[in-house]
Amino acid sequence: MPLVSAIIPTYDRAGVVERAIRSVLDQTFRDFELIVVDDGSRDGTTEVLSRFDDRLTAVFQENRGVSAARNAGITRAQGELLAFLDSDDEWLPNKLARQVAVFDPRRPLFICHTDELWCCNGRPVRQKEIHRKQGGHFFERALERCLISPSSVMLSRSLLDRVGSFDETLPAAEDYDLWLRITAFHDVVFIPEPLVVKHGGRPDQLSRLVPGIDRFRIQAIVKILADPQLGPDYRRAAARELVKKCRIVAGGCIKRGRTQEAEHYLELAAAHENIVSGPS
Repeated sequence: MPLVSAIIPTYDRAGVVERAIRSVLDQTFRDFELIVVDDGSRDGTTEVLSRFDDRLTAVFQENRGVSAARNAGITRAQGELLAFLDSDDEWLPNKLARQVAVFDPRRPLFICHTDELWCCNGRPVRQKEIHRKQGGHFFERALERCLISPSSVMLSRSLLDRVGSFDETLPAAEDYDLWLRITAFHDVVFIPEPLVVKHGGRPDQLSRLVPGIDRFRIQAIVKILADPQLGPDYRRAAARELVKKCRIVAGGCIKRGRTQEAEHYLELAAAHENIVSGPS
């Protein structure tokens, strides 16, 4: 069995990180290491981690954001397979076992994600059809919204070496960016079982702390469009989504009186319209 490196990035979540840690330690699959990266917490996170000294590796760094924290965990990891867990989420006990079971070492460029249960303020939330998870090739759907949860994913180090790690220049949408770089060229395995519990409704969630996340999704699309290996159909789809998101963001900027910023996004949209209408 391959060694799995479970990586939890955390920042000021002393009240919930223990739940995440215990959900990893309670896995039925036992051939794993647990790495928790404390991204400069100022609360009691250090004390919480100290309770698990002999069962995890704690990495401490100055606050640099979730991408840098995950990347620090990747650098320290020894496993062939990497699994990420946000510190406010939790795994169900057979999560790792189910994913390792579908890993084929003859196909080392591996990524797998699972279905998940959503809770908001402790109450179950029904997912909408637009958030439906899937496997296979779904780059065009991945352009619309983030369809892979970091807490549900397992991927091989060889795949991450191929596409690159999390982009530390993005304060948000860093997972969206990585999934674009993967789904543009690689097949995704999907396990249609809810093996992760995602807890929402917290005021410290990144989606609440960082306004205008579409701005960073636009940066991610610009990056993937710059890849010369991107196929023509996917290139048109990416340009189409870029134009759409640029116009939405520009409209928001105009409402807030940020006309210069709006002009930037409108110009960016105009520069890519020729790709959308190009020859098939």
